Amino acid sequence: MSSRPVLGIISSCLLAIESPSDFTPSFFYGASIGGCLANSFAVSINQVADVEIDKVNKPYLPLASGELSVRNGILLTVLYAILGLCLALYVHSWPMQLSLLIWYALATAYSVNLPLLRWKATPVLTLMAIWSFRGVLFIPIMFYLHAQVYIFRRPLLLSKHAIFSSGLMSIFAVTIALFKDLSDVEGDIKNGIKTFASQLGLKRIFWICISLLEMAFGIAILIGLSSTSSWIKSVMVISHMILGYILWKNASMVDLKRKKDFESFYMLIWKLLYVEYLLMPILRF
Repeated sequence: MSSRPVLGIISSCLLAIESPSDFTPSFFYGASIGGCLANSFAVSINQVADVEIDKVNKPYLPLASGELSVRNGILLTVLYAILGLCLALYVHSWPMQLSLLIWYALATAYSVNLPLLRWKATPVLTLMAIWSFRGVLFIPIMFYLHAQVYIFRRPLLLSKHAIFSSGLMSIFAVTIALFKDLSDVEGDIKNGIKTFASQLGLKRIFWICISLLEMAFGIAILIGLSSTSSWIKSVMVISHMILGYILWKNASMVDLKRKKDFESFYMLIWKLLYVEYLLMPILRF
């Protein structure tokens, strides 16, 4: 079961904490489990739908390599769907229920090759799906509302730091949506999958992604400078200056002709995102 979304979900729930007395370790368990199940479903259904493409782009994946049969892959996908939907019904939190249901719907629309679906074949729809999921709707907004409304029984209201976090995550979401296809251009072209990378070129998309992330770090620094808290100001400014430097230094060393360089840099972007998740709950202003 993939644990990739857990840090983002926990961080989003922590945004709703207003005092130390609010914190109880159990308050994010349901959301974390639901996020893991939904993310595992999304990963599984994408690999089931993309077996032939992955044999070119990612032959090391379980289905593409033959380590796991397609039949067992489908069974696992169905199991993740059933468990996630059962959890959504069990937990009487409308933000979490809505988040999980739309998460499943978006994952299906993104991957499954049926009429009006297979959104990943259309660059704009791919961008919108990933942006809406990681930035503007689910992480952090919906899981923040889960903690705010369901756990703490507070009014349906978005705080300034939740809105800021959503904006920052939106930039990361767009970057991830653009960058994830850079190492897959060969297989995408072969199988008729249109992406921004295959249409606009690797170099252009690569530097667009770098520019977006540097812009996000710059915005975070400006917001940090406007904070009335000296320690928050110091943390936001110093941390995002370091993140911006790490990003630029590694970008300058990428060989655009080497697929492994793209894959390695893509992992760096995820690591930078994880650092932002760690910073999000404490960056109040």
